[in-house]
Amino acid sequence: MIYLQLLIIFFKIGLFSFGGGYGMIPLIEREIVTRGWLTGQEFVNIISISEMTPGPIAINTATFIGYRIGGIPGAMLATVGVVLPSLILILGIYIFLSKYQQRQIIKDTIYGIRPIVLALIIHAVILVAVNTYFKEGTGIRDLLNISTGSDFLEIINPVTIAITVVSLIVLFLTKIHPILVILAAGAIGVILHFIGVL
Repeated sequence: MIYLQLLIIFFKIGLFSFGGGYGMIPLIEREIVTRGWLTGQEFVNIISISEMTPGPIAINTATFIGYRIGGIPGAMLATVGVVLPSLILILGIYIFLSKYQQRQIIKDTIYGIRPIVLALIIHAVILVAVNTYFKEGTGIRDLLNISTGSDFLEIINPVTIAITVVSLIVLFLTKIHPILVILAAGAIGVILHFIGVL
C-alpha cells in the first residue's frame, strides 16, 4: 500500500509543480511531513543531501524520500511518479505549442504563471531557512509571534548562521569551487555535532 501511495503522491507533485525542482519543495513537504512520514528536520536534511548530489533536486529528493519510506522499491516508484507527469506534459505541450505558440493567449498564460513560480521558490527558501537558522521545532508561525528581541535570540541557531556567512564570504571572495565549500561546511557540521555544539 505504501508503494502505491508513494507513486500517486509523487505523480501528483510532479503534475502540479511549476518552476522546477525548487518549486516542488513546498508541495513535497506538505505531502510527506503532514502525513508523518518524515519530520520537518528530516525533510530539510534530505533537501540538503539532494542539493549536494548530482542531478535534478526534484528527482534526488523523490528518490531519497522514497528510499527512506519504502526502500529500493519506494525509491523507484517515487522517482517514476515525479518524472512521469513532466514527460507526458512536455510531449503534449510540444505538440500544442508547435501549432499555437504565437497566439497572444498562450503568451499571456505563460506571463501569468511566472509570479506563482517565483512564490513557490521563495516559499522553499523560507522553509529551508527556518529549519536551518532556528532551533528544531520552530515554525514560521513561531517567528510571526515573536514580540521581543530576547524571544528571537532564544530560538535562533547562531552556529548555522555563522557557517552560512563564512561560506558566502568564501564563495564571493575566492575562486574555491562550491563543492569544496559544501564539503567543508559538512565536515564542520560533523565536528560540531561530535563536540556537542549542534
